[in-house]
Amino acid sequence: MRENPAESPANSGPRVMPYQPPHGDLAILAGSGNPLLARHIAQELNVSLIPSQAQYFSEGNVFVRVLENVRGRDVFIIQGVHHPVNDNFMELLFWIDALRRASAQQVTAVIPFFSYAKGDKKDEPRVSIRARVCADAIEAAGCDRVLTMDLHSPQIQGFFHIRVDHLYGRHVICDHIRQMNIPDLVVCSPDIGFAKDAASFAQLLGAPVAIGNKTRPAHDEKAVVLEVIGDVRGKNVLLVDDFTITGGTLIAMADTLKARGANDIYAAVTHGVLSAGACERIQNSAIKRMFITDTIEIQRPPFPDKIAVITVAPLFAQAIRSVHDRTSVSNLFPERPMKRS
Repeated sequence: MRENPAESPANSGPRVMPYQPPHGDLAILAGSGNPLLARHIAQELNVSLIPSQAQYFSEGNVFVRVLENVRGRDVFIIQGVHHPVNDNFMELLFWIDALRRASAQQVTAVIPFFSYAKGDKKDEPRVSIRARVCADAIEAAGCDRVLTMDLHSPQIQGFFHIRVDHLYGRHVICDHIRQMNIPDLVVCSPDIGFAKDAASFAQLLGAPVAIGNKTRPAHDEKAVVLEVIGDVRGKNVLLVDDFTITGGTLIAMADTLKARGANDIYAAVTHGVLSAGACERIQNSAIKRMFITDTIEIQRPPFPDKIAVITVAPLFAQAIRSVHDRTSVSNLFPERPMKRS
């Protein structure tokens, strides 16, 4: 008679099985929009990127393929929606669909920059609420969760019926600014719409806040600064915003601040979209130094001396780890006022 291994003296006692997380092993996949950021995030998490392929055909079609088994795994696809915006967005949808069809247990779309967040309202007749359309498409593709940074409007989180974790770049930026020990610093928002966020920057830096009042007469991305609310005379000013495309708003605001008697002008934005000619305009402007993060990857010549890049890879890695481990993401953002000497 054959011996039952479970009853054999050599196998007496409880059998220990290797630990398997109930939500699947952590897996990171890089889309073609943010390969460098994805690599750095994976390094922070001490995991290897899932082998994958994204191929663009001559007529514009994109083909994606996951080259490793992801069945039952907790997969995070890192793919920003920046230039080329529509290509990157469609690729994101195809990655989500491919992962869902490959039986991933959970698919989280990590979108460092969500460009269509600018289309957050119907403020003119017969226009589309583009951010809502994109949210519906992401859900329809099979996404379980979204992880993104500095949406143009926080209410866009409500466009989704799935869970959205919203990260803030200001903590990473303020850590860098704090090390510079800039004296007599004032934080300034270029417009009223970003005033609340500027106040959060100011709280982290222990600095007062000023607010600009601007208008855009047309859709040509040109801003006209009307007034500055707050005292900036004899102060060093940090201009803050969520993104810049042409640099026009920041440059116009810097000129206005100089005219109001400000000393050195710095600028910090999370998303440096920086269309053609923007870097040259910033280099030749009154802005002494501009800081952006690495949420956007576009092939371009090296940045001029005035523009410095701060990485957000460690922050995204911490957030991904928190989502995977089912711990609080909001604990990554303690709103702590800092006393300045």
